[in-house]
Amino acid sequence: MRDVTTPAPATTPTDEELRALDAHWRAANYLAVGQIYLMANPLLTQPLRPEHIKPRLLGHWGTSPGLNLVHTHLNRVIRARDLNALCVWGPGHGGPAVLANSWLEGTYTETYPDVTRDAAGMERLFRQFSFPGGVPSHVAPETPGSIHEGGELGYSLSHAYGAAFDNPDLVVTCVIGDGEAETGPLAASWHSNKFLDPVHDGAVLPILHLNGYKIANPTVLARIPEHELDELLKGYGHHVIHVTGDEPLQVHRDMAHAMDTALDHIAAAQHAARTEGVTERPRWPVIVLRTPKGWTGPAEVDGLPVEGTWRAHQVPLAAVRENPEHLRQLEAWLRSYRPEELFDEHGRPRPELLACVPDGDRRLGATPHANGGLLLRELPLPPLERFAVAVDKPGATRHEPTRVLGDLLEDVMEATGDRRDFRLVGPDETASNRLQAVYRASGKAWQATTLTTDEHLDRHGRVMEILSEHTCQGWLEGYLLTGRHGLFSCYEAFVHLVDSMVNQHIKWLRVTRGLPWRRPIASLNYLLTSHVWRQDHNGFSHQDPGFIDHILNKSPEVVRVYLPPDANTLLAVADHVLRSRDYVNVIVAGKQPCFDWLSPEQARAHCARGAGIWEWAGTEDGTREPDAVLACAGDIPTQEVLAAAQLVRRHLPGLALRVVNVVDLARLLPDEEHPHGMTDPEYDALFTPDKPVIFAYHGYPWLIHRLAYRRTGHPHLHVRGYKEIGTTTTPFDMVVRNDLDRYRLVMDVIDRVPGLAARATAVRQAMEDSRTRHHAWIREHGTDLPEVADWTWAG
Repeated sequence: MRDVTTPAPATTPTDEELRALDAHWRAANYLAVGQIYLMANPLLTQPLRPEHIKPRLLGHWGTSPGLNLVHTHLNRVIRARDLNALCVWGPGHGGPAVLANSWLEGTYTETYPDVTRDAAGMERLFRQFSFPGGVPSHVAPETPGSIHEGGELGYSLSHAYGAAFDNPDLVVTCVIGDGEAETGPLAASWHSNKFLDPVHDGAVLPILHLNGYKIANPTVLARIPEHELDELLKGYGHHVIHVTGDEPLQVHRDMAHAMDTALDHIAAAQHAARTEGVTERPRWPVIVLRTPKGWTGPAEVDGLPVEGTWRAHQVPLAAVRENPEHLRQLEAWLRSYRPEELFDEHGRPRPELLACVPDGDRRLGATPHANGGLLLRELPLPPLERFAVAVDKPGATRHEPTRVLGDLLEDVMEATGDRRDFRLVGPDETASNRLQAVYRASGKAWQATTLTTDEHLDRHGRVMEILSEHTCQGWLEGYLLTGRHGLFSCYEAFVHLVDSMVNQHIKWLRVTRGLPWRRPIASLNYLLTSHVWRQDHNGFSHQDPGFIDHILNKSPEVVRVYLPPDANTLLAVADHVLRSRDYVNVIVAGKQPCFDWLSPEQARAHCARGAGIWEWAGTEDGTREPDAVLACAGDIPTQEVLAAAQLVRRHLPGLALRVVNVVDLARLLPDEEHPHGMTDPEYDALFTPDKPVIFAYHGYPWLIHRLAYRRTGHPHLHVRGYKEIGTTTTPFDMVVRNDLDRYRLVMDVIDRVPGLAARATAVRQAMEDSRTRHHAWIREHGTDLPEVADWTWAG
């Protein structure tokens, strides 16, 4: 690792410049306090009275002074250096600070013209904060310049790196709260600097803000010895710069020096890599900022210390309307910032405190990188026919669906090689998931040591692998939010690790849909493979299809779930989701050899419908309703349903059987509950209102019941799926153990078609005998029955 020689820092600010920075900081602090407490009298033009105070005091003061300090000093260096910059604000509930600075720099008024930059607008800014019909107490989608929801504790640094990838001119500052620094996702994301390419990527400047406390407890990194913290951060690969204190002008002086030193260090590292051809990994700077929690707030309340303690975390002065002493303290606190020096008689910020604020798009609240849809370009997707497999008749050939998709992704990676706006992320599973064709277009990003035995490592690669699902998710979210495209490939069972992260991203997308100024971004696309039905070799620990349930609990206008049954359908689904905007798309597809059911044209049409009758698989003659419906969703369920349909043809030739395949799971919902949902007449036409429906489903069967419980035919719906029974066994034994196998499905048809049980007793017994033979066979031979292993669709 290379310690880049740091040039002499830029000129230290003069005392006059420091006083101007301090004025800006005081103004931001004043505005932050005002948002938490005031609903009237914003400039304190009259003595503070109870009616000026909000009836419910909601917000977080403790982190705000530190965030205001960072914002003020970022303004200075952006203006002085003409930096292209973005900041990710990690500490939870830092909304008052970032909103205050957005209002000061003018971007808030430009975004929301009714919140003018004067006394009336200041009052509106104050009143709306944590108020019904207003804005949240944290940095949220409504906040100009934000790409990170405050309170997503642990994700800030991975978001920052995602924003920096393939953005060579961008400096991404990331403020990390010392509470979130204790989380697992944050701890893993420090390793992102081993993937940052100093040639093609931007830079990330972490600022670890140690104010000592979480909600009610001290924080680990604030309490360990400084040399131990230095060793930790150096071990992560950073050059550590400290800023410590509580005397404002000295802290301003030290912070200015630290920012200049860090940015000079970054510039030198990039120059060495881009101009001098240096390939050794730089030791990137990190700033450790230590200031008191609730700095400049009340030192003591009701005889108890507040500033510099956990009591400053939220609202230091409670019940201000009812407690005259607290009201007096609040007024003294607000007046300590000397608002008459900061704002003119009309409430406008005085020009001298705005001297540090950048112009135009250089302002942190106006950067287009925080509104990625402004920068987004269409993804150059190739014609699917180039990769589709030929299907002369259903079930005659087999392919590995994800391997076929890998060829398409290679083309996309190649087509975006000069643009560098597409990345594939995943936890060490690209080749395992059969997507390794992409390595022909781009290797795996890697800045650490390489050995001669390594394969596909590439200093400039755009395939991202790290064995941390949290970090992969954070990278991709940051990448998408800043206007690029990507795909997250993961083993199905382990994607649950990012349940909380995807929750927040879905909420972000839902809110942005109601903000006209937020432009649509590329969808967050998951490819879940190595799935439950073909984890027979890894066993129970690798078997869990429940991420679908988690996703379909979320905002219906945002989430989509697809279960393509073969390679061509996977291509059609992938083409759709990679073109889509503002969704979270989940695709579940197998990587093992799978029967090819549909031609490319049929696959496109089937995906457009989302669910449809496979007439070639059923035994309907068009003259009457079917006696039963065999439905399926997922590749293995589809195979078992078709094998069951074949058995019905052979053993129950007089039965009218309909086969329905569902590729878009949301189609089962009513149309008023989801944009892809079916009307009742559509659903009844497909599944019938009163015939037995035996549904073989990829995941937990209860989900299908939940989606369809309002339908007329729901009492006749019987679902087979994963019942949390797994082990290391043969592929077919997995479906037998969970009663999803073809023999069980035929038995279900016999049991549920009225009057059939008495006529088909021998057939049912033969199906039961086949299950018994299966159990004996695998225990003796270790492989599936030949009639299963060698099965093909014969029509």
